[in-house]
Amino acid sequence: MDSKETVAELNALRIENQRLSTLLESHGIDWHVLVVKEPEPEMPIGIGDSVQSTLNAGERVALFRRLFRGRHDVYPIRWESQKSGKSGYSPVCANEWISKVCEKPRISCADCSNRVLVPLSDDVIFKHLTGKLTAGVYPLLSDDTCHFLAADFDEAEWAEDAKAFVLSCHELGVPVALEISRSGNGAHAWVFFSRTVLAREARRLGAAIISHTCSRTRQLTLKSYDRLFPNQDVMPKGGFGNLIALPLQRLPRENGRSVFVDSELRPYADQWSFLSSLQPMSPEDIEPAILKATGGLHPLDVTFVDEEDKQQKPWEVSTPVSKKLAGQMPERVTVTLANLIFFEKAQLPQSLVNRLIRLAAFQNPEFYKAQAMRMSVWNIPRVIGSAVNYPQYIGLPRGCLDAALELLRVNQIQFDVHDKRCVGNSINVSFAGTLRIDQEAAVAGMLQHDAGVFCAPTAFGKTVTAAALIAQRGVNTLVPEPQIPSWAL
Repeated sequence: MDSKETVAELNALRIENQRLSTLLESHGIDWHVLVVKEPEPEMPIGIGDSVQSTLNAGERVALFRRLFRGRHDVYPIRWESQKSGKSGYSPVCANEWISKVCEKPRISCADCSNRVLVPLSDDVIFKHLTGKLTAGVYPLLSDDTCHFLAADFDEAEWAEDAKAFVLSCHELGVPVALEISRSGNGAHAWVFFSRTVLAREARRLGAAIISHTCSRTRQLTLKSYDRLFPNQDVMPKGGFGNLIALPLQRLPRENGRSVFVDSELRPYADQWSFLSSLQPMSPEDIEPAILKATGGLHPLDVTFVDEEDKQQKPWEVSTPVSKKLAGQMPERVTVTLANLIFFEKAQLPQSLVNRLIRLAAFQNPEFYKAQAMRMSVWNIPRVIGSAVNYPQYIGLPRGCLDAALELLRVNQIQFDVHDKRCVGNSINVSFAGTLRIDQEAAVAGMLQHDAGVFCAPTAFGKTVTAAALIAQRGVNTLVPEPQIPSWAL
């Protein structure tokens, strides 16, 4: 048998092994055979292992695999280019770089017919923990379920954000484990489930915790909703979903990174005793936690666009219900009307700032459209925010004025409105055309307001109608060119 036939037979055996292992696990049968044979050298004691754990190497691997469970038929491994300095993660292929079989870089891995994905094994986890490789995990399973939820914090104030998130989890009764990331400049908050749950429900829980954190303490950015793992509700076609790096890799652990910490970011003395003590969350506890966090509002805490209704338009959807906010509110605030609606930060508590920002946000229908078609949602924001954060002010689009004033009224806050808008210059123009009845109705309706949105179907004559409006107003008018968001290109 020549080498090519040997490789083909080996690949066939690997594929059959993968099929059988998938079949066993789908029926809840534990087939794993521990590859760490005794006597094996103990895992090195590093940061967080100052107290020798009572678990041997094999038991640690089993505990690790039970908690950080994702796809078992494929796993990513970290690579780093010595030439370019770039690094990343790629799924492990049994045929990678094999002569006359692997055709990288001429053919991409996703398009390669010789691609044979290597399943995750105990040996891989052992090598990860002992520093021989760095592995990740794909949390989203092929049936759109997951075993855990993880929130990623890596912005400038990641430490305060992570601690606030953990505090919210404690208040909501959600068991959580906080890990300093391998870079040391971020953190992951892990929530483990006692059995698989729909990724959609896990993400709803994560969004509810983020919203609760924002309303209770400091302001997380709207991007926080996109920093959850799994990052998708459903599996994209031809993909694996987003990956997350596995913790406790030896090399960063020796420097106090990729380890689990308490609420003050201090590493636990014995990482394995801490992991052994974790109690996974029951799926039945998810919905009560969401209701407790949101008070019955949508978990994203922004205007909801129903992805099932393709005719629905974001501006036609009612904004979140104004509600009485917790904490002490100011007696009076100043509202300045200009190109935006400006609120001075010094006059506002954090919970009010957070609610104002969310008045100018809505769920992105393009995200849900792509997800429903099982297309990649990479770089498509789940939430679109239109608020502008200035050093001393928060700016909202002028269309949010009614909702913002209603929020102030509900919270019994008096307000002074200062109109600083440019009134324009008078121009001597007249409209020489003849409007249809429906166009006349549109002009009459628009003239009753000084701000609004004119929406009409193709061929209605929107430009002609706008020209008539300009003539009626009698002031110079700016006509902006349409802008296409970068994520839509």
